[in-house]
Amino acid sequence: MEENKNNKIERPPVVVIMGHIDHGKSTLLDYIRKTNIVEKEIGGITQNISAYEVIHTETDTKKERKITFIDTPGHESFSKMRERGAQIADIAILIVSAEDGVKPQTIEAWKTIVGNKIPCIVAINKVDKPNANIEKTKTELAENEIYLENYGGKIPFVEISAKIGTSVNELLSLINLVAEMENFTGNKNENASGLVLEANLDSRRGIEATLVIKNGTLSKGMTVVVGDSVCSTNIMEDFKGKSINEVTFSSPVRLVGFCKIPQIGAPFKSFKNKREAEEYISSIKSDLESSKNRDAVLSEKENGKKIIPIILKADISGSIEAIEKEIKKILVENAEFKIVQKGVGPIGESDIKTISGGENVIVIGFNVKIDKSAIELAEKRGITISFFDIIYKMTEWLEVEMEKRRPKIETIETTGKAKILKVFSRTKERQIVGGKVIKGRIILDKVVKIMRREFEIGRGKIVNLEKSKAKVKEVEEGAEFGMMIESKIEIVESDIIESFNVTQK
Repeated sequence: MEENKNNKIERPPVVVIMGHIDHGKSTLLDYIRKTNIVEKEIGGITQNISAYEVIHTETDTKKERKITFIDTPGHESFSKMRERGAQIADIAILIVSAEDGVKPQTIEAWKTIVGNKIPCIVAINKVDKPNANIEKTKTELAENEIYLENYGGKIPFVEISAKIGTSVNELLSLINLVAEMENFTGNKNENASGLVLEANLDSRRGIEATLVIKNGTLSKGMTVVVGDSVCSTNIMEDFKGKSINEVTFSSPVRLVGFCKIPQIGAPFKSFKNKREAEEYISSIKSDLESSKNRDAVLSEKENGKKIIPIILKADISGSIEAIEKEIKKILVENAEFKIVQKGVGPIGESDIKTISGGENVIVIGFNVKIDKSAIELAEKRGITISFFDIIYKMTEWLEVEMEKRRPKIETIETTGKAKILKVFSRTKERQIVGGKVIKGRIILDKVVKIMRREFEIGRGKIVNLEKSKAKVKEVEEGAEFGMMIESKIEIVESDIIESFNVTQK
């Protein structure tokens, strides 16, 4: 134990940048990437999480220090992805536009940072813009209990322009200063452990995942375990896609060849060989099975609503998370969507085969293609598959589908009542009666209820209606009338005729 303590050394910080959409997260990351990474790396991160390392050279000491950055999407739908980024990170940067000030996702990001108890730096961005109002932004932050240094609190901040690079070096130096104060350490001699940042199915390479190592070292020949998903480290890549043989703490690493898609956000462990990994899986197997059984029991609970099943295939696990969150927001009283099957990768024949005949399942593909065999089988079975590449368009479509498919409740609204004062004649199916409208209106050709002592005894249809011996289409409240009513029920004096409308809600 003492030996392990002695082996602990300083490790680079893992940093997450959070904030409202369009406040400059991607611009800042792009600027840092271009100025601190020698090899060009693809930018323009939008709906996916990404992680990469930069080398920052301190201005005073000229010392080179590594920082790992995690980018998280700003749109409200992707809050789970942001939460995951915050759970993996050591330090959070809350970016706020000096033009727009505090916005809803600023508050949401702040709550996530506080909830995860990680140190935070505020970056007030777009200070170069003509409409920038730094003092107003600081006031708004304070109004939302985000107290900066010299403004009633201890949160360090930097005023930056991510676009032209103003004070970005100061921000990187501040990250390293906070990291020094927090004293992040790791042991290179231990087997690597950390968390799964992202996972997806590559059509050529198979299941791959991005991991962030929080301690230890990962080398070729080792085996990684995430729950009941296993992967050898034969194919290891750094954040630039370059093949590597070894990687240590704070670094992102991409592994290819998982036996099943690992759960994103889940912790991983690594082992020197496959036998050790299998022994570990065996030791936790009962816990995994009891957890699955518990989830199955919870999902089977009846809540009295009509369940509309969805099969969902998406490009990456993060998209599935965001879509699940949006689907949960579609709330109606008597029905709900339930994702019965989900996965990463193209829609295949096996996905369609799981749908039983007559089952009214919605099949959705998000940013994915479909196999030819799956198209043929879906056509044969009359199954419709819907494709989307924008989440809000998918939710708008689902809202329309919910309205079509949910059970409709019939509401009967009484529009008129008339009391029968006299019965004139009767045949097998028709009667001529006289009466007076006591409420609302009585209308020609309407189906009416025949009420006796407040109970419905049958129904009939008004086929002729007269007022003052003239044929009319309706009789208003207070007026007397004569009518011919088509009904097999014998109407007597003092019966009530009720006209009504049926609406579906």
